[in-house]
Amino acid sequence: MPTRTAYDDELGDHFARHADTSPYNAYVDRPAMLALTGDVGGDVGGQRILDVGCGAGHYAAELLSRGAEVVGIDGSSTLLDHARRRLGDRADLHRHDAEDPLDFIDDASFDGVICALMLHHVANRRQLLGELRRVLRPGGWLLISTTHPTADWRRFGGSYFTDDWVDLPLAGGALSIRYQRMTLETFLGELLDAGFSLERLVEPRPVPSLRDVDEAAYHKLRQSPSFVAVRFRRP
Repeated sequence: MPTRTAYDDELGDHFARHADTSPYNAYVDRPAMLALTGDVGGDVGGQRILDVGCGAGHYAAELLSRGAEVVGIDGSSTLLDHARRRLGDRADLHRHDAEDPLDFIDDASFDGVICALMLHHVANRRQLLGELRRVLRPGGWLLISTTHPTADWRRFGGSYFTDDWVDLPLAGGALSIRYQRMTLETFLGELLDAGFSLERLVEPRPVPSLRDVDEAAYHKLRQSPSFVAVRFRRP
């Protein structure tokens, strides 16, 4: 079980810096998730979007630039400080632990929800998914990305079907993040059980521009999956 889900203090500062240019964040997950946002052609203009685990505000900044209204929540005061410096007063940001109900948010009050690379940190995922369904309007969309179960299997070994909590050392080894491994069956099953309808699943590859920045990382990430990104709809 996790002792914490938020990236606070030194870990939060590290993540905020890393997410700016990391091949995994800036060239794989973020482009894939943003391509799945909104409706036809990725249009989010005029939509109200909840960014769950908003981190340092990278996704919110892009959604705002496309004309969305964004509410962001994160359990880390460190990351929210970074987000406020990036976004100013353009987004409504709240410190909130994703293990707790979203009781400050009204029913059916959002057109879309984005939840990038944070669900695997949450122990009470079923409660969170139920809350996300509640705050979405009928017909609203939900985007979630998580670690690819095959990548975790290659990294940690053991049984593919384990649901162990693991610690992943970050660059240099002094810091680590803790999350729960889950199979693709578990990941999709929990979302379907929460009452969402699957529209699309992608296994993100790096965008071509990474080749000019880090050719070795580009070829590595073209050959081995890192994340799974899905788009669901609330019926």
